[in-house]
Amino acid sequence: MTEVRELMQQMGRQAVAAAARLAMADAATKNRALLAAAAALRAQCKSLLEANAADMAEARAAALSAALLDRLALDAQRVEAMARGLEEIARLPDPIGTVSAEWTRPNGLRIQRVRVPLGVIGIIYESRPNVTADAGALCLKSGNAAILRGGSESGRSNAAIHACLLAGLEAAGLPAACIQLVPTADRAAVGEMLGGMQDYIDVLVPRGGKSLVVRVQTEARVPVIAHLEGNCHVYVDRDADAAMAIAIVLNSKLRRTGVCGAAETLLIDRAAAPSLVQALVGALLEAGCEVRADEGVRALVGDARVRVASEQDWYTEFLDAIIAVRVVNGVDGAIEHIAHYGSAHTESIVTGNAATAERFLARVDSAIVLHNASTQFADGGEFGMGAEIGISTDRFHARGPVGVEQLTSYKYVLRGAGQVRPG
Repeated sequence: MTEVRELMQQMGRQAVAAAARLAMADAATKNRALLAAAAALRAQCKSLLEANAADMAEARAAALSAALLDRLALDAQRVEAMARGLEEIARLPDPIGTVSAEWTRPNGLRIQRVRVPLGVIGIIYESRPNVTADAGALCLKSGNAAILRGGSESGRSNAAIHACLLAGLEAAGLPAACIQLVPTADRAAVGEMLGGMQDYIDVLVPRGGKSLVVRVQTEARVPVIAHLEGNCHVYVDRDADAAMAIAIVLNSKLRRTGVCGAAETLLIDRAAAPSLVQALVGALLEAGCEVRADEGVRALVGDARVRVASEQDWYTEFLDAIIAVRVVNGVDGAIEHIAHYGSAHTESIVTGNAATAERFLARVDSAIVLHNASTQFADGGEFGMGAEIGISTDRFHARGPVGVEQLTSYKYVLRGAGQVRPG
């Protein structure tokens, strides 16, 4: 325990020193580091995949779930996606030093609101090794030092990706401590980040299962940007195009079942149920998805493969090829269901009625709402952010994809000409 504490304290001190230097780095320097790291990812693809194969073998032996295995797995395409993500982040405007507002007071004082880094960001995550690249790159671009603590199941993969980030920092002449990876799998390191490093870490970002996020929210001694869970919904309205609805539902649920933007519940307008339920549920079943439904849906489908949905199913983030299906009383019924059971993450409406769509988009209080599009677009890369650290379901500071801009704060700069405040 003492050794872990000393290790984490040393990392904290190094991060603070690196953050001070990084905050003053110009855009060209940061971009040079990102582009060199992207090149290193491509050059080291073979070794990255070898490291990941060893992680995957251990994960399968430990009987990790299919959803966790999917999150852990790397292939050449995913490595290339990481590299492209770093390049896209490099192309983004540098937020640091930008003036978001300015005005002049009657006394002549000129006031500006200027973007600044948060400082040192601690990221605690599970399974997904791409978070190492995404989080490190986003922190770098936004002028923040990062302390990354990945899951033990992805330790080799994280270390291989981190080595590429270090190569980028070296190429740009930036300190290696700008992006540090906790080198131990000891759980005490997480405890130190939560309760023993408030002198060094300014913000914590948890990315993983509900138990991890709840622990971080409960124990952290510094502010948290939380991503709790993705109980996402697709509502198919009476005015939906049937072919479009089927395509969106299948993609929302099954493109990748282990991501937070995967749809977990399908809601169908009662007025459209006789014509749409069988087609939608049939398409899901044929695609290999387990369907759990209310009695109205089961009666319309008449297929023994459709299981009875429990009350808990409406709250559940399955992260698997399982979906809950319910008939609701129009758009207002869908809004009420989402408000009661949802996690305020991502919801989609499929309809050709613009007024109905606007009602849904305005009244559903989730971080991301979509019209006629798959919930799987809940991704910072798809938003043009290059990548994301996570999808925040908070309502404070950052909401939705947490990208470069969301990893900044601001300060007020006042310029005068000798003004003093009268007594």
